[in-house]
Amino acid sequence: MKYTSEQIDEINALLLFDLKNPLDGIKAHSNAAPEMIAALQRLHDKGLVTQTDGGYLTDTGTKAAEHCHALLAMLK
Repeated sequence: MKYTSEQIDEINALLLFDLKNPLDGIKAHSNAAPEMIAALQRLHDKGLVTQTDGGYLTDTGTKAAEHCHALLAMLK
């Protein structure tokens, strides 16, 4: 099984969050890449971020982002 391009986009979106400062959210502006806008919408639909265009990580989103950051560190 392989990651889909949509899942990779969601992982990349989760990697944008600064885990050291949970008060730093993100916002996808209208000129952001369409893939990023769609990924953030899907993450919101899944309950991982607070807003359709980013916002802040939820508790579940924080756990998911921690795993994404950890995997990236292991692969480097």
